Amino acid sequence: MIATDTSAQNLPRFCGVPTFMRAPLVTAHGEFDIGIAGVPFDGGVTARSGARYGPREIRNMSTMTRAIHHVTGFNPFAACRVGDVGDVPFTNLYDLEKAHDEIRQFLQPFFQNGKKMLMVGGDHSITYPIFQAMQPAEPLGMVHIDAHTDTWDTFAGSKFTHGSPFRRAVEAGLLDPRRTVQIGIRGAQNSDSGWRFSHESGMRVIFIEEFDRMGVEAVIAEARRVVGMGPTYLSIDVDGLDPVFAPGTGTPEIGGLTTRETLQLIRGLSGLDLRGADVVEVAPPYDPSGNTALLGATLLYEALCLLAESYQ
Repeated sequence: MIATDTSAQNLPRFCGVPTFMRAPLVTAHGEFDIGIAGVPFDGGVTARSGARYGPREIRNMSTMTRAIHHVTGFNPFAACRVGDVGDVPFTNLYDLEKAHDEIRQFLQPFFQNGKKMLMVGGDHSITYPIFQAMQPAEPLGMVHIDAHTDTWDTFAGSKFTHGSPFRRAVEAGLLDPRRTVQIGIRGAQNSDSGWRFSHESGMRVIFIEEFDRMGVEAVIAEARRVVGMGPTYLSIDVDGLDPVFAPGTGTPEIGGLTTRETLQLIRGLSGLDLRGADVVEVAPPYDPSGNTALLGATLLYEALCLLAESYQ
C-alpha cells in the first residue's frame, strides 16, 4: 500500500496552504484511498447559521493534527493514501433541495469508485444527500452522536432541514433504523414527533441521562450490538458535546458529552464496517477562540483512524 504524501506535515504549522490535516489536495480518483470533502452549506439550519464556515476553519485548525495516534500507535497516513478533495462547488445555495442535489452529484463518483469518504459540514441536513451519493446495496447502520435525533418531519415548509435527515433516509430505504443508535440526545422540544419516530421505527435512542447511568464502556458495547458487523456510517454533530466544549454550534444544548467521553466513544468503534463518516455543525462565528473548530479537527482525525483500519 502506498502511503500518504505527508511532506506538508514537516512544514511549520503556520506555513503552506491549509488542507484537512495537511493531506495533499487531490483531483483524480487514483490519487487517494480515503477522501475528505468540505461541505460548506448551512441552508438547512432552523436556528443560527454559521456552519458554512466549518470546513474552512477545521482545515485551519487541523494543521495542529499529528500523524500517530497516542493511544493505539496507529498512523492512518502510513496505512493508506489520504487526500483533501476540496469543497462541494455550490451554485444553488438558496435552493435547499438543489443544493442537496449538488452535494450528491459531487460525492457520488467517489463512492462509485470505491473510495471511503469523510465529510466536513456544514449543517446536518447534508447527511441525507451523502447517503444518496453512497447508494448502499443495503440500508446502512449508523452510530449517531448528537443532542438531537434529527428525525423530525417538516419545518417551515421544508422536509429537508437539519432536523430531518434521518427520517428522510429511513423513508428512502438508505438507513436501517434497527441498526441505528443515537447517543447523547437531550433538550426540551415543542413536539415529541422526532423522538417518537426514532423509537417507533426501531432506533436505539440513548438520552444523555441513560448515557450517564450506563457509562462510556457500556454505551460502546450497546452501540456495537445495535449496528453489528454490517455496513455502517458514523455521524458526529458537535452539539452532542456540552457547549462548554463546543460553543461554536448553531443549536447548543446544555448538559452534553465531554470531549474525553466522546473521544473514548469513537475509539470504541474500532473494527466496525464503517463506509463513511461526517463531522457537522461546527459554526466558527460563535467561538472566537477556535476551540470548536479544533474539536472538529480532532474528531475528524479519530474518524479517519477508524476508516483507515481496513487498509492495514
